[in-house]
Parts: sequence; C-alpha cells; structure tokens
Amino acid sequence: MFDTHAHLDDIKFDEDRDSVIDSYILHGGRYLVNASSDISSSHASIALAEKYDFIYAAVGVHPHETEKMTNDMLDEIVRIWNHKKCVAIGEIGLDYYYDFSDRDTQRKWFYNQLELASDLDAPVVIHDREAHSECFEAVKRTGVRGVFHCYSGSWEMAKELLKIGFYVSFTGSVTFKNAKKTVEVAANAPIDRIMIETDSPYLAPVPLRGTRNKPENVYLVADTIARIRGVTTEYIIEKTEENGKRLFGID
Repeated sequence: MFDTHAHLDDIKFDEDRDSVIDSYILHGGRYLVNASSDISSSHASIALAEKYDFIYAAVGVHPHETEKMTNDMLDEIVRIWNHKKCVAIGEIGLDYYYDFSDRDTQRKWFYNQLELASDLDAPVVIHDREAHSECFEAVKRTGVRGVFHCYSGSWEMAKELLKIGFYVSFTGSVTFKNAKKTVEVAANAPIDRIMIETDSPYLAPVPLRGTRNKPENVYLVADTIARIRGVTTEYIIEKTEENGKRLFGID
C-alpha cells in the first residue's frame, strides 16, 4: 500500500509514532509521503524520511500558516527540496472554509509556492477547501503537475484537472454517507490517475470515523474504491501504488 499523504509529525503521534509506523508496515504499507504544513514540519518530514527508508517528504507551507510566511521561508523550501528524500512541494493551496489566514495572504503565498515548484520542476500537493475554481486556475496558469489531495470537488472539475495532467487522491471521506460527489469521481476517474491516502491523523474512514486516523487505515480507502468500481481491493492497492510512485518519482 502507498499512503500518499499523512502527517506523522503531528503532535497526536508523539506518544506512539514508531509503533504506528511499525503497524503500517505490518499491515502491508510499502510507501508513505509525509506532507508538511510549515517550515518546522518540513524539517520534521525530512527527519522521518531519513529515519525510515519507505517514508518520503513533501515540503511547503499550508494555507493556514501563510500569515507567518516570509521570503526567507521560500528560500528554505528550496534548500530542503534538494534533499534526496524530498519528492514534492506541499501541502500548499487555499482554504476558504476556515480562513485562518486572510484570503489575499493565502493567494500570495500559494502562487509563490506554485511558481517555485514550476521553477524546480517539482510536483505539488494541493490543499483545496471551498476554493475549487481558484485552485484550478492557479495550477493551470502556472503549468505545474501534481495531485489534488483529499479531493472534494465535482466530477466536472476533476475532468478538467485530468486534462492538464493532475491526479486526484481520496481519503477516508470517500467512505462517508454524504460523499456523493467524491464517490462519483472515484467511480469515473481513470485508474492510472487516482491515489489513496489517510491524511492521518485526520479523516478516519468508516467504521473508524471520529477516531485518530493511522496510515494502516488506507486499506479501508482502497477497499471502498474497489467496491465502488467493482474490482478487487488488491487491484486498487496495486494501481494506486504505481501511480504514487510515478508522480513522486520513486523507483
């Protein structure tokens, strides 16, 4: 299995991080990308990637944290990108649901990080919440490649993203009863353009909803997508692993 988006550096794993990681391996985990939210967590992601062969890092500043961002931080992202275990810039994007940072600030640093990724020819991991059209226009304008993580948009938007080479990734939210749009995308997206993730410790899938999510639960995401598409869980696991390795350049 390939959990393409987790936050194992989160404080919620401080007491048992190593055992959570060991359990992922025991349950069939083969690869994992740890996504970052700020410069501190970017360094933490690299530290995890250095400790575990199968963990890779995405580095960047989440929209919630952009109010604290500076040009020096952009320079630091470039420096970290040069690490051999760094595979993407992210997660970056726009969040108009919480608005923890004001929207103009979010836009400024989102574009700056997209332009940086374009210059570096690095894939991006996009956080898009209640900002679908702006996120789409931003990635289209800057010509970057990557994935919309925890995809929550429509099938119509997904088709446009697929046209410009993006992947869409599914979390435990695909198991929720009210996830009609997500289920439609999971049913129809080309098999070579979908990925699975947990977004641990968030978004635990049914029947674990409301608990701390863990990477091993990515199996439940794969199982749900398999049932939606009428294929085996093993097929979804195999294909999404191939897709994740392709996007992130993992041999």
